[in-house]
Amino acid sequence: MASANISFDQIPASIRKPGKYFEFNTKLAVRTLPANGQKTVLIAQKTAAGILGAGIPVNIFSDAEAALYGGQGSIAHLMARAMIQANPYLDLTLVLLDDATGSTAAQAAVTVVNNASAAGSLTLGVGNDYVTIALTAGDTAADTATALAAAINGNPALPVTATAAATVVMCKAKNKGALGNAIQLTSSMTGSSGVMVTLTPMTGGATDPSPTPALSAIFGAGHNILATPYLDNTNLVTLRNHLAAVSDPREQRGAIAATAITSTLATATTLAGTLDDGRQTIACLPGTVSHPWEVGAAYAAVLAREEDPARPLNTLELVGIAVPPIAAWLGRNEQENALHNGVTPLEVGSGGRIQIVRAVSTYTLDPQGIEDISLLDITTIRTLDYVRKACRERIALRFPREKLSEKTPPKVRSELLDVLYKLEELEIVENVDANKDGLICERDLQDPNRLDAKIPCDVVNGLHIFAGRIDLLL
Repeated sequence: MASANISFDQIPASIRKPGKYFEFNTKLAVRTLPANGQKTVLIAQKTAAGILGAGIPVNIFSDAEAALYGGQGSIAHLMARAMIQANPYLDLTLVLLDDATGSTAAQAAVTVVNNASAAGSLTLGVGNDYVTIALTAGDTAADTATALAAAINGNPALPVTATAAATVVMCKAKNKGALGNAIQLTSSMTGSSGVMVTLTPMTGGATDPSPTPALSAIFGAGHNILATPYLDNTNLVTLRNHLAAVSDPREQRGAIAATAITSTLATATTLAGTLDDGRQTIACLPGTVSHPWEVGAAYAAVLAREEDPARPLNTLELVGIAVPPIAAWLGRNEQENALHNGVTPLEVGSGGRIQIVRAVSTYTLDPQGIEDISLLDITTIRTLDYVRKACRERIALRFPREKLSEKTPPKVRSELLDVLYKLEELEIVENVDANKDGLICERDLQDPNRLDAKIPCDVVNGLHIFAGRIDLLL
């Protein structure tokens, strides 16, 4: 048997006093792969009622905590509520933003028409939340408007406040900025009271805050999934730059970001094309009354629920998201268009469940403008991040104070190969034996203290498509 040099960390070679000395070596204890729990961070606006200051990361575990820190009905509160509903076991960090200086709040008018001639009820929908008031024969339009404003203000979880003036109820977004323009108002009546309402859409919101202060606050925290409500190109490019910075080979804290669009598929594909980023994913569900930031929050929470980085996310449900009208559902051709243009389509499954069709990144073209499917599925970059984590942690555990000699590269290669075999057992990578000749560890040609490695990574793909031909036999 070949001899091996035994190195000690605590027992020096210079001891001369007789004795039997033993130290403990834990470097070889861990033989498994690291866990892949997903840490999620939510960056969104607070209201003045929130007790937590902007830019302070805090872990939250409930809707009530989000309301306390961010203010009831704030964008932060509603997004956190959607995330926790979609994934109750989420590891969630909240980072708040103040409204931008000079921003304006969106407003809408609800005009009550006719006095009540009989009993009935009026329901106003604010996104996927509803308030209902009773109508009594003889109620004037002004009475109804006053009662409706009181009902709106009596539900602090709504993202708007209300004031009544004569027969008009003015609804104003609690958070300033363009996001308020996406709040949808709907109404319905029961009974034969004769009362009607006319709605004008939310408008006038302008100037969303920049997420830069919040991103700076969490730069070193190592979150895996980021959720933000902002869909303007400036803020999404800022997010893209942050993801690239924390995920690069020096920082090595791989992360992705999830958002959603509820207006049109064309808007979603245009936005995805401007990003072209393998670490950002945009879901699309046109026509839902759920706020777009709620859809994006639920999408991020569902991504975080799956700890196997290679497992497809097809059919996973976004709990709590409102079903859009049938006319707004994305058809087969529209879903194909979305997937070819870097957009994740959502569809209505059985039982009215909102489900992921296929989770893709916004990356479709390489830097030369050539079509590139290397990072099509969001699972691919998540798998690469996990393989990097597994390799890095194994080398860090085995060689914390290693000398670099001719014996070192084979030892490092052996550990990396073991990691790849274990990844293969979990069906995260494949064809390790076929590719192991490509696993190379060698001393760097320029830095005498550096060891370089080339690690082949044949990621396991998702089973997205099955095609079969049925031959008719007579």
